[in-house]
Amino acid sequence: MTTVFVIVGMGEGLSMAIARHFAQAGFVIAMIARNETKLQGFQAMLQAEGIESHYFVADAGDRAGLEVAFAAIQKQLGDPSVLVYNAAAPRMQNVLQESFETLVDNFKTNVAGALVAVQAVLPAMQAQNQGTILLTGGGFALNPHPDFASLAIGKAGIRSLAKSLALALKETKIRVGTITICGIVNPDDPKYSPDLIAEQFWAFHTIEESDFEVVY
Repeated sequence: MTTVFVIVGMGEGLSMAIARHFAQAGFVIAMIARNETKLQGFQAMLQAEGIESHYFVADAGDRAGLEVAFAAIQKQLGDPSVLVYNAAAPRMQNVLQESFETLVDNFKTNVAGALVAVQAVLPAMQAQNQGTILLTGGGFALNPHPDFASLAIGKAGIRSLAKSLALALKETKIRVGTITICGIVNPDDPKYSPDLIAEQFWAFHTIEESDFEVVY
């Protein structure tokens, strides 16, 4: 039986590290991102490592596109057992110069897309009464920075969404959480390397955690 892992916002670095970690445990990887050329490259890299992966093109901020992608995943691979939402719009802009239009547009990617993704996988998880949903958080949720206003608001929204979902599903065996990364992801960093952060995602999936949030 195929065990499906879906990551929204697939990219090099953290996304690839998380995908590899779950693939090592036997998951088939379904990648969603908006750049097909990059997705093809990621698939080739994983294939060279003996990892089965499939890609689906969609913008995380586009509800209709995401819904089509998840429908394709379910049709081709089956219902996902694990969802990781790792999409974000990391734009530098001081809060005093922030615009309504850009803030709303970024919010679609930073938060609203996560809700769409969750709603796509949740019915099957509820039917099976099991599953894991993980939303990538950030330190700006706890300590906002005026020069990254949109992203800070987005990470605060992701944190709130994760806790709201965890509370709503607390009587089930569906686990919802967020890994709040309080540093800059860097392969040379002794703490914030992608591989070490990926271990936090795997640990949440495999170890019974009492809290919805891992602050890392």
